[in-house]
Amino acid sequence: MRKFISTAFAIAITTAVTFAQDVAPIKLYPGGVPNSKPAPADYKESITKDWALKVTDPVLLPYLVDKAKATGTAVIIYPGGGYGGLSMQNEGVNIAKAFNEIGISAFILKYRLPSDAIMIDKTIGPLQDAQAATQLVRKRAGEWGINPAKIGIIGFSAGGHLASTAETHYKDALIPNKDNISLRPDFAILMYPVITFGDKTHQGSKDNLIGTTPTQAMVDLYSNEKQVTENTPPTLIIMAQDDGTVPIENAVLFYSALVKNKVKTEMHLYQKGGHGFGIDNRQSPDKWFDWCKHWLATNGF
Repeated sequence: MRKFISTAFAIAITTAVTFAQDVAPIKLYPGGVPNSKPAPADYKESITKDWALKVTDPVLLPYLVDKAKATGTAVIIYPGGGYGGLSMQNEGVNIAKAFNEIGISAFILKYRLPSDAIMIDKTIGPLQDAQAATQLVRKRAGEWGINPAKIGIIGFSAGGHLASTAETHYKDALIPNKDNISLRPDFAILMYPVITFGDKTHQGSKDNLIGTTPTQAMVDLYSNEKQVTENTPPTLIIMAQDDGTVPIENAVLFYSALVKNKVKTEMHLYQKGGHGFGIDNRQSPDKWFDWCKHWLATNGF
């Protein structure tokens, strides 16, 4: 999520092209999207190389590793964008390719953005898509050479909020799950994440997901530092101290909750890097993806 996100959205709308033509998308809901209502005439999905806007039909974009190189691990990627758009290149394709290089298959989730225009209940729409993505990848793991016990998630900014929601709310299935497939990610990586909807929140993400006049119960429900339990999956958190968009306290609050509940966790805080740096923080010689690779190895993924 870049600082001038609204400008990027405007550019995306006026320069719409087909995104990722070389990747065959997989529909999350071939039988119909749950919790949806007909989109108004002016609510039309726009996909460019860099941004996805007004998503109505969520899909997974697979980046599968050749079986000779595959580790058996998979990661589902949640791009950020303040719950108002999806950063498909910076926080999607670039990330998928990095995981492929270390033998991990990746799936970019083009999830629905919360909107009263297309959803009966916008507060659960993104989480439904996150759960459906985990369900789908786990169900088809054998087909793709994936170990169903090594399926994790990575989220950026508001996508980090979605990831922290997916890893703490997984017991509350918001989608049909007749086969009782586990919706719990095996690990989570949170990149400069929105976590809390309290005083240190990112206001735009909060407003977009739960509205401008939410109940305190709703604020608490999606303040994910309050939802951590001993069964929350191992989590890696990465953020920059000088993040001017999402307060650093978001990372600290979640890390503290993980430690309190004795969940395996690691946190790396850059001194500089700002917000939305994607795969490469150019303000530091240290590469967060190296930390990520080592953390995954340490935890057997």
